[in-house]
Amino acid sequence: MELTLLGTAAPDGLPRPGCPCAGCAASVGAHVRAATAVLVDGALLLDATPGAAAGAARAGHAPSGIRYVLPARPEEGGQADVPLPGLPPAGRLPVGQELATASGHRVRAVPVDVPGTGYAVTGPDGTRALYLPPGAAPADPAAAGPGGTEGADRTDPVAQRPYEVVLADVLGRPEALARLRAAGAIGPGTDVIAVHLDHDDPLGAELARRCTASGARAVPDGTTVLTGRPVPPPAVPRRTLVVGGTRSGKSLQAERRLETFPEVVYAATGGSRDGDHEWAHRVQLHRERRPARWRTVETSELLPLLAEEGPPLLVDCLAAWLADAMERTDAGDETAWLGGGQQKLRARSAELAAGVRTARRRVVLVSSEAGSGARPCTARERRYRDELGWLNAAVGGACEEVLLVVAGQVLALKG
Repeated sequence: MELTLLGTAAPDGLPRPGCPCAGCAASVGAHVRAATAVLVDGALLLDATPGAAAGAARAGHAPSGIRYVLPARPEEGGQADVPLPGLPPAGRLPVGQELATASGHRVRAVPVDVPGTGYAVTGPDGTRALYLPPGAAPADPAAAGPGGTEGADRTDPVAQRPYEVVLADVLGRPEALARLRAAGAIGPGTDVIAVHLDHDDPLGAELARRCTASGARAVPDGTTVLTGRPVPPPAVPRRTLVVGGTRSGKSLQAERRLETFPEVVYAATGGSRDGDHEWAHRVQLHRERRPARWRTVETSELLPLLAEEGPPLLVDCLAAWLADAMERTDAGDETAWLGGGQQKLRARSAELAAGVRTARRRVVLVSSEAGSGARPCTARERRYRDELGWLNAAVGGACEEVLLVVAGQVLALKG
C-alpha cells in the first residue's frame, strides 16, 4: 500500500489559527503542518480537511480517484461528517464493522478510548496499516492487535502478524504504543509514524529525539510511505543519561523516553526515609505520575539490574545513589576519606559506569548536574560535589546519549 500523509498536525493544524502561543509562533516554514489526513493508494481517505483535495493533487493524486472518505476524528474535534469540495461524501464506519472496497482494500473500524474511530486497513497486497485519531489509544488492544475482532480468522497469518505501519498520536498518547506493543500489534519491523502533532509538542531536533526514543518517527506533510518496503528502525539509544539542576524537569524528561513501552523497571535509589512525611509525599507524587504498568524497585544495588536482560530500566537517580555510596565509605570522616575512602568510592563509581557500558537492556539514568545546587559549605558537601561530577562524567562517557535539562527544556550534549 501507498500511504500519503496530506497532513500530520492536530485538527486545527500548526500553527493554530489566531493562537499567540510560543509553539504556534515557532511553527513557520518547515514546521507548518496541516491537520492529519491519510490517502491510501489514491483511493481511500482517512480523515478529511478542507484542503485535502488540493493536498492530494499536490501529491500527484487526482481527487477524482478518491472513492471513500472515512472520518476518524469526532465532530467536536473540528470535523463534521459532511461532504467537502471535490471529495465524495464522508461516511463513518461503525466500530467493529468491516468495509470491502472496490479498490481491493479491507477496512475495519477499531474501538478507541475517546470519541472517534480507529481504522485498520488491509491492502490488496496483504500489508496492513493502523490509523488512530488524535488523543486516542485502542480501547481493546486485543481487537486492534493481531487477529482483529472476535470473529476474525485467527488462523490467517496476515491477521496474526504486526502491522507494517502504525499512525498514531505518539506524543499525546504514548500509552497507545505501549498497549499495541503488548498486544503484538507493533513489532520490531513496524514503521510507527507520529501524527496529530500539536502546539504543545516540541519542534525540530527534540521532536525527532522524542519520537526516536519511542521507536517512532515524525515526517513532513506530503510524505509517502510504502507498507511493503522495509524501513530502517529508529536508532534508539540503548543508554541515555539525563542531567539537570534541582526541579529542572529531568525526571519527567527521562520518563518520557520510556513511556511507550509496555514494561519498565523503575529503580528508585532515594530510599524510604522512615518518618520523613514530606519525602514520602514526594515519592507518592512520582509514583502517581508514572504509568501503573511500571514496576518500582527501591534499591541502590544497581549492578544486578544492569546485568539482567529484560524490559527497559530507569534509574532515578545517580545523585541519591552516590549519597548512599558515600555513607558506606564514611566520607564525612577526614581520616577515613584520606585513608582510602575516596579510592573505594571511585572504584565503586567506576564499576557502576562499567555496568552501564555493558548493559544489554535499554537504560535511562537521571542525575543532578554538579554545581547546579547550593554552594557546599562543608568538606563533606564539597567532596560530594566533586564525586558527583566524576560519576556523571564516567557514566556519560558510557552512554550513547546525554541530555541536559534546563527549565524543562532539553539540550542534547551527546548523541
